[in-house]
Amino acid sequence: MPEGHTVHRLARTFDTLYAGQVLRVSSPQGRFADGAGVLDGRRLVVSEAWGKQLFLGFAPADVSDTQVTGLTRAPDTLWLRTHLGLYGAWTFAGAPDAPEVAHAIGAPRRRIGERDSLPSSAPSVSDVRITSVTPTSDTWDVPEPRGQVRVRLLGAHAVADLTGPTACEVITTDEKQSVEARLGPDPIRDDGDPAAFVARVGRSRVTIGQQLMDQAVVAGVGNIYRAEALFRAGVDPLRPGREVPSATVRAIWDDLVVLMRDGADHGAIVTTRPEDRGPAGGRGRTRQNTDGAPGAVPADQAFYVYHRDGLPCRVCGSPVLVKELAGRNLFWCGTCQT
Repeated sequence: MPEGHTVHRLARTFDTLYAGQVLRVSSPQGRFADGAGVLDGRRLVVSEAWGKQLFLGFAPADVSDTQVTGLTRAPDTLWLRTHLGLYGAWTFAGAPDAPEVAHAIGAPRRRIGERDSLPSSAPSVSDVRITSVTPTSDTWDVPEPRGQVRVRLLGAHAVADLTGPTACEVITTDEKQSVEARLGPDPIRDDGDPAAFVARVGRSRVTIGQQLMDQAVVAGVGNIYRAEALFRAGVDPLRPGREVPSATVRAIWDDLVVLMRDGADHGAIVTTRPEDRGPAGGRGRTRQNTDGAPGAVPADQAFYVYHRDGLPCRVCGSPVLVKELAGRNLFWCGTCQT
């Protein structure tokens, strides 16, 4: 399942390709035909991520440039809410004059000619310019949908296809806020509240390893960031949250902010410090890392413990441990994390 940094990269991609454009929205598969009909012909004015949830905000087509600010709370803005889950993915194709973006973001798939050059930050709502566009390019043959495409978004220079999502629905602004109210703070968002995270962890007897995977405690953290952040903090993942000092929980949050924002900026999860990399690598099990990219950290040197069970800890040399916790494999070092 994609972790939160991937969804933030998706939001930036949609801003890059479609911000301010009137889009043609369809459901080639047919399962989202009613929702597509509601959004078809509206302007995409804002793209947001909160944890693993993606929200694309569509305003009426006749909204003016001066009305853009505040549309995130406007009652007539409709939102396409998607959650990729285990099998979902967005696939992009563009005209020759389209901005360069990743070919596909989401579930594992063979990626041909992927060029990952997303911007390091997305424009704010006030930066979006409303422009008149034509849905297709005279020099571009729009590709036919491949597979079971739940939603297709077609703009002036690009097409985006969604396949296999866990969630895909049209919601109102009030409904969007209700979804967000059920989520924990997101370390990548500027409005992420560390105090709320510290308080939630500290009032529960549930292990901190389980809490970090609970989207109501902290949004966007998945199995990789969970394992790696706990290792970097030296915290036993099986320790009850209420027994972890609040200063340590806050330090975990601060570390997640750095790690996850770096992942959102570069499209690769790298948690090892330079001094801890080297020949003790072994397996590399992250599809986000592109070893051939200039300056990229090799996949087998990117993690401390994730999918390194049985291999020596990069710091102490003890074998990395693994066990199932709440249906997911948990990786940790029994010596460094006490």
